[in-house]
Amino acid sequence: MHSAISFLEGRNSLGMGSWHLGQGRRSPNEEKAALLTGLQLGLNVIDTAEMYGDGLSEELIGDVLRDLPPSRLRPFLVSKVLPMHASRKGVMRAFEASAHKLGVDCIDLYLLHWRGNTPLAETVAAFEELKAQGRIRHWGVSNFDTDDMQELWQVPGGRNCVVNQVLYNVFSRGIEYDLLPWCLKNGVTVMAYCPLGHGELVEQSLLAEIGDRHDVSASVVALAWILRSGRVLAIPESGSEDHIRDNARALQLKLGPEELALIDAASPPPRFKQPLDML
Repeated sequence: MHSAISFLEGRNSLGMGSWHLGQGRRSPNEEKAALLTGLQLGLNVIDTAEMYGDGLSEELIGDVLRDLPPSRLRPFLVSKVLPMHASRKGVMRAFEASAHKLGVDCIDLYLLHWRGNTPLAETVAAFEELKAQGRIRHWGVSNFDTDDMQELWQVPGGRNCVVNQVLYNVFSRGIEYDLLPWCLKNGVTVMAYCPLGHGELVEQSLLAEIGDRHDVSASVVALAWILRSGRVLAIPESGSEDHIRDNARALQLKLGPEELALIDAASPPPRFKQPLDML
């Protein structure tokens, strides 16, 4: 499923998250092999952050990138700056540290991880400076609710934001009330983190039943549901080759109207504004 998201330049709208990579859950070789498998299967967006393992995730991804053959399509790299580093000087220092760990001169998409005390105008100006220097190609935000996005839109340069990365999955649909429509209307791509929840979706009986019809797992159904519009990008965790291979099957699964209706009945779209779910 090639994405309708223009800045991905034809890459798929299913990528790989790295929240726990490089931190001992599995061996480094296992995690590197999982990332390489994902790239081979077309999961060409890799999401990370300076916060993940205090840079260990970025370092492991950097090792993988250095081992890629020159002929391979370069993955689309996403990293994030912490709100306590969101001043102009802080952004510049954090970016240089992330780029060094990743072994790159340019990061494709650089996000503010969540809002802090630094004025948005200062952070946006720093992002725009990095973009003008060719150090980042795009910038965005994470964990911004609708009122945050509306405030961002009033900041000079704020409308250059291309992504809002938020928690979104079958059983956490609060963003559909107003945030997702606002983002779609204003050309901001929603990037869904925790698209499988905390594992509860994998055991959910309805998703498993739908998966049985297609000979896929419940997690594949959950990811296909996220990708159904072609305008949302999903980044499930990527530490295991088996999980990566399973996730990639979602690119080939298109859920039918009856199946989508069953999911809506089990987990209805929101009927009122809800607090933004965050991790």
